[in-house]
Amino acid sequence: MSGDPVAELRRHLDAHVPRDARERSSLRRTLALLDWLTDPLSETADPTHVTGSAIVVDAGARFLLHRHKRLGIWLQPGGHVDPGESTAGAAVRETREETGLSAEHPAKGPVVAHVDVHQGPRGHVHLDVRYLLLADGDAELAPLAGESPHVGWFDLDGVRAVGDASLVSAAEAALGRLGRGRH
Repeated sequence: MSGDPVAELRRHLDAHVPRDARERSSLRRTLALLDWLTDPLSETADPTHVTGSAIVVDAGARFLLHRHKRLGIWLQPGGHVDPGESTAGAAVRETREETGLSAEHPAKGPVVAHVDVHQGPRGHVHLDVRYLLLADGDAELAPLAGESPHVGWFDLDGVRAVGDASLVSAAEAALGRLGRGRH
């Protein structure tokens, strides 16, 4: 990876328009903490850190989710950023690891679909940047060993049935970015 991953993330966040008051607050907090934290992409530098997630959409406007192996809830693929990795790169890598699927950023480059600040495990606070990724909904799903075997495609109503308000908002935002729903 070339360049400064934090500067790249800031450019992505500066271009992002939040959907609602909760996301606006999450975006403001994330931008402020990018300046304050010594190493905002490192999960070991501070209990508060950036994570990279993927709102993966197929041509049929379905969303790829997995049942988190520790939390037991349906979530978008995502996780911690590896050293030297960009947040956008982490979203792609985590999707591959957690679902076995190769997903890609849109042709014009990474697009932030949603930002959410939430309590993570072990007292961590995750500044979760959720990128829009595109994938073939007919491709085989094969999570890597040690990941949850529960992976599947959900339409928006399915996401509403299994996801929390933040995941639903992220799915709706992704459809909006693709011109398939309200922003």
